[in-house]
Amino acid sequence: MWFFDIILLLCVMVIFLVFILVGVAFFTL
Repeated sequence: MWFFDIILLLCVMVIFLVFILVGVAFFTL
């Protein structure tokens, strides 16, 4: 079950990074 938790955590981190990149790109344009 720990493997599923790691995958879920990685997905959350990727989504968070995407939001940060979109925010930075939006504010710099």
